Amino acid sequence: MHDDVKNADATTTPAPDPRPLSVVVAPDSFKGSATATQVAEALAAGAREALGDAAAVRAVPFADGGEGTLDAILGAWGEAPRTCATTDALGRPTTARYGVSPDGRTLAVEAAEAYGLPKVSDVALRPLDATSHGVGTVVLAALDDAPDAEEVVLFVGGSATTDGGAGVLAALGAALLDADGAPVAPGGGGLRSLARIDLAGLDPRARALRWRIACDVDNPLLGPRGAAAVFGPQKGATPQDVAVLDDGLAHLADALAAATGHDARDLPGAGASGGLPVGLSAALGAELVPGGELVAEAVGLAEALDGADLVLTGEGRLDEQSLHGKVVDTVVRLVAGRAAVVVVAGGVELTPAQVADAGIAAAFSLAPGPRTLAELSRDAVVELERTAAHACRLFAAGRARG
Repeated sequence: MHDDVKNADATTTPAPDPRPLSVVVAPDSFKGSATATQVAEALAAGAREALGDAAAVRAVPFADGGEGTLDAILGAWGEAPRTCATTDALGRPTTARYGVSPDGRTLAVEAAEAYGLPKVSDVALRPLDATSHGVGTVVLAALDDAPDAEEVVLFVGGSATTDGGAGVLAALGAALLDADGAPVAPGGGGLRSLARIDLAGLDPRARALRWRIACDVDNPLLGPRGAAAVFGPQKGATPQDVAVLDDGLAHLADALAAATGHDARDLPGAGASGGLPVGLSAALGAELVPGGELVAEAVGLAEALDGADLVLTGEGRLDEQSLHGKVVDTVVRLVAGRAAVVVVAGGVELTPAQVADAGIAAAFSLAPGPRTLAELSRDAVVELERTAAHACRLFAAGRARG
């Protein structure tokens, strides 16, 4: 009987897996504390400290199309940012960064580098005058720099504008004209006098590009859920301004439909970033793609995750919003249960049951004890490395025991 029990135990107890662990680190930035690249490097360092030669660790800085996306893509590409002269949302000279893929075929443009709210935070907001023209200038500079480019991926969060992308089209060579054939004033307010759009002068390189826009909202262009009503107040628009901007965007949609035969006003996501997708969709065939998916493709995340045993991801705060198109949600969906996903966050607001239901193995908060937000922000990189090491040791212990 003793030998039978001994043999049964030997049969049912699994042997430790001799393969080295494959660990992929794919976090978002911790806004105000660390970039996605810094977070990825800290988590990877913690994983290597805990696992040593027993694991192969790969860092893939990630983002969901919002602030910090350009840095994440450049980190994954191993490329330095390039800069150009452009104008901010109020037409003032500024500089902007953009990215070019290693093969020169993909341009990465974070539109807020030109028309973002932080660029105009030094003056009173002027919602009727703010223009997206500077974004088009960045695209043209990138095309001059990378003449073999075939695609531009455009990340559009943080806009100070509500002009439906009219400024981008004007920068690319379109003519936006009033009833007398004169150019309309820049900004969403000027669109009220728009009578027609002449696209004949569009830069042929821009026409030839494949345009893709990261978009994580489904708001239409017009009405109570539209660009002006929902997002205009964040950009300084009064109720009266909202009415002016909504009317101007309707004029733009009419003119674009007449010029292209494509009416994009009801396109889900058309109201994103001050309506910018409307102009680019109608005139240049731009596609709207969920931000996380677009960034994942740009950085090759699906390929990096193939064969992974453990995936470390994270963001500043893990909450209900994290599970709807954000970085953590995108990573979990790409992993599709093939690996354990562990989240390291500045704060964890989900219950253990919510974490499990979301397909996450475990979630860890950075705070080792009572800390102020300023202290956590200051020590984020150190705490990221420490927390990752704890998480990886726990995972490795479980794996060793089968």
